[in-house]
Amino acid sequence: MGMAQLVVTAVLVEGRSKAEVARTYGVSRRWVITLVQRFLAEGEPGLAPRSRRPWSNPARTAQAVEDEIVELRKDLDRHGHESGAATIAAHLQQRHGPDAVPAVSTIWRILSARGFVSPQPHKRPKSSYQRFAADAPNERWQLDITHYRLADDTEVEILNMIDDHSRLCVASTTRRIFTAGDVDTVFTAATSTYGDPAGLLSDNGAVFTGAPRHGGRVALEVTCHTRGIRFDHSRPYHPQTCGKVERFHQTLKKWLDRQPTAVTVRQLQALLDQFRSYYNTVRPHRALGRRTPQQAYQARPKAVPTGPPIDTGHYRVRHDRIDSSGVITLRHNSRLHHIGLGRRHAGTRVLVLARDLHIRVLDTDGELLRELQLDPTRDYQPQARP
Repeated sequence: MGMAQLVVTAVLVEGRSKAEVARTYGVSRRWVITLVQRFLAEGEPGLAPRSRRPWSNPARTAQAVEDEIVELRKDLDRHGHESGAATIAAHLQQRHGPDAVPAVSTIWRILSARGFVSPQPHKRPKSSYQRFAADAPNERWQLDITHYRLADDTEVEILNMIDDHSRLCVASTTRRIFTAGDVDTVFTAATSTYGDPAGLLSDNGAVFTGAPRHGGRVALEVTCHTRGIRFDHSRPYHPQTCGKVERFHQTLKKWLDRQPTAVTVRQLQALLDQFRSYYNTVRPHRALGRRTPQQAYQARPKAVPTGPPIDTGHYRVRHDRIDSSGVITLRHNSRLHHIGLGRRHAGTRVLVLARDLHIRVLDTDGELLRELQLDPTRDYQPQARP
C-alpha cells in the first residue's frame, strides 16, 4: 500500500483527524485534504500520481516557428540538401536575423519530437579523428573522379575539384570517360578563373599520374611542373586522404538523386552547374562556421605556387626495341601511338627522347634513326615518303 492509500485509510476508515494524520506521516495537512477530496470524487484512480507540468510555458518556442522549422526541413530534404539542425538554424538566421533564431539544440528537439530524427548507434568520438585543412585558399586543391548513371543506365564520370581550405568547388565536369588530356583541360579552365593553386592532391588514378604504370608523366603533371605547382598523391587504398572531395561526391549524389534523372551528358552537366552554384554561394557549410564556401574563399589572401617551374624538355627518356614490323610505341596523354622506323631496323635497340610532341629516336651508337613531330590525332605515325 502506498503513502496515499495509508493517508486516506487513516482518515476515512480509522476516523483520525487530518492534522493528526499529517503529523504522523510527516506530510502537509493540505496534501492530506487534497488526497481525501480526490478519493471521494474519483475513487482509487484519484490517488495515482499526477503530472506537475505547468499549464503554460512562456519560454516555449512559438508554434509558428516550429512549423517553419518543420517546413524548412521538408523543403531541404525534398531538394536533396543538407537538412540538419545547424543548417536549419543558419537558414533561419538569413531570413530573420541572429536574435530571432532558436538554439540549435532547440531545433534538434523540435525535429526529434516531430519524428524527423532517427536514433543512431554510438559512433566514434570526433576527438579520435585526425583532421587537416589548408590554412589559405588555393593552398591545396583536391580532385577526384566519381561515377554516375544516366536514365538509360549508361555510366559516366564526374570530375570534381575542391579547394581544401574553403571547400569551394572550383570545377564539376562530366564526360563519358575522362582522359588525362581532359583532366588537364578542366584544370586549366579552373585556373583561368581562380588562379594557380600552390598544390594539388589526388589519388593514383591513371589520369592523375603516370608513375605507377609507365614511369612517365601525364598531361596534368606536366602542367603542374611547368607552373611550379606541387602535386601530391594519396597512398593506395586510402581514400581518407582525399576526404574533402570524397565527401563532396556524397553531397552531390544525394542532391542528384532527388532531381529528374539526366538523359544525356549535357543535361547532367546542367545539373552539376546548378548544384555547384548553390553549394558555393547559398548552402551554409558546417565545417566553415556556417559560412558558404564562396565567403570562406574570399575572406583570406590566396596562396600561390612556390616551386620553381621545371623545363619539361626531354623529360622522357625511354629504351625500346623495334619490333619485326619496324615499329615502336609511345604513349602521349594516355593514348598509345605507333611510330614507323622501317623493317630494316627490326630488332634494333633504340633510345627515345620525347619533348612534348617532338620525338627523336636514336640507336645505341647515337645515330639518329628518325626525328618527328608527333601528330596526337593519329595512331600510326608513318615515315615520310622519299
